[in-house]
Amino acid sequence: MADKKKKKIFVFLGHTDPETICGFLAEQYASGAEAGGHEVRRVNISDLQFDPILHKGYKEIQELEPDLVRVQEDIKWADHIFIAYPNWWGSMPAKLKGFFDRALLPGFGFNFRDGKHLKYMTGKSARVVVTMDIMPPFFLHTRTALTMRNSILRFCGIAPVRISEIGPVKHTPANKREAWGKQFYDYGKIAV
Repeated sequence: MADKKKKKIFVFLGHTDPETICGFLAEQYASGAEAGGHEVRRVNISDLQFDPILHKGYKEIQELEPDLVRVQEDIKWADHIFIAYPNWWGSMPAKLKGFFDRALLPGFGFNFRDGKHLKYMTGKSARVVVTMDIMPPFFLHTRTALTMRNSILRFCGIAPVRISEIGPVKHTPANKREAWGKQFYDYGKIAV
């Protein structure tokens, strides 16, 4: 049963082109969340200006660009996070991977102290949607979705993490696209 409490929801579009099925699903989720009375903040990765390369690993922490600081604030603020992105070459888009490398730093998303793994994002939940252009989801059961759930979000303490894999999206009939939109509108309304 879904939590009836009104939530603060951060909608993050990880596709570099907002005019895609990912953008459509993010919009539907955000609209549903607003209709459900939740407070929503939305960011498209395409609007962010930052260097996606972690030049020295975590040996030297690069100064964060203002856009990364702003999104960190959105993540801290949120009770629930929605992320939509495509599966490209069995992984997430490079800019999205670079975002996680740069923004989920030790001391922000996680840390290790005295041999303990500290998770700084406990109490948050997430919904992740991964789209596939021509592959059906069962073909890959996307490594990227499992990486996102286990090695990124849960690693920082976010749980539960619900995954939706959508595909193939190329040449999708309008009625199927609309059904996906309705599904994500409904997910947003109840913040799951």
